[in-house]
Amino acid sequence: MYGCTLCVWGDYALFTRPEMKAERVSYDVMTPSAARGILEAIHWKPAIRWVVDEIWVLNEIKFSNIRRNEVKSKITDREVNQAMKTGQAIYLNASSSEERQQRAALVLKDVAYVIKAHFELTDRAGERDNEAKHHDIFMRRARKGQCYMQPYLGCREFPAHFRLIEVGEPDYKPIALTKDLGYMLYDLDYGHDGQPVFFRAQLEEGVLRIPEEVKKKVQL
Repeated sequence: MYGCTLCVWGDYALFTRPEMKAERVSYDVMTPSAARGILEAIHWKPAIRWVVDEIWVLNEIKFSNIRRNEVKSKITDREVNQAMKTGQAIYLNASSSEERQQRAALVLKDVAYVIKAHFELTDRAGERDNEAKHHDIFMRRARKGQCYMQPYLGCREFPAHFRLIEVGEPDYKPIALTKDLGYMLYDLDYGHDGQPVFFRAQLEEGVLRIPEEVKKKVQL
């Protein structure tokens, strides 16, 4: 099993609680699915599946209220399918005052985390795919700060900075906080029509550990 350790940080983060419908409210800590998204932004292929093992919280958990301009409507799947069939362009009139709205959001401020993760080969791996090859690619790209798309902290407005933590480097020190975080979204199980999978999250001395039984539930 090949793994990696990555430090990520940013000015703001918003890991939205799905139970909050009207206004966006962040979880106290980065979710495993958000951590997976950052790793996939650096390196991902259909042959591999990233699995997050631990998330370390490095900075004190601080919230801030902000107001964000958002678009009320969204383009439907039916409209996208129709455009693909006909070749016609589709537009969302975001400049219309009727489509724009301001919504409050409770976001995290001045965040920093350590992500400990590994990857597994999927059934889509070919003969030329092996764990060592993909591990070397990820490590090389992470060292150089390369990514296929800008990683972000929950929302694209909040970019994530990252650096690879090499083997033998002194460990970062998580915050001294133990807290029951309640039920947290682990990920979407695309093996079962994208059903959300939740788990009882426990922060122990600043470290969120993902239970093994939860990792085995999800097919990405």
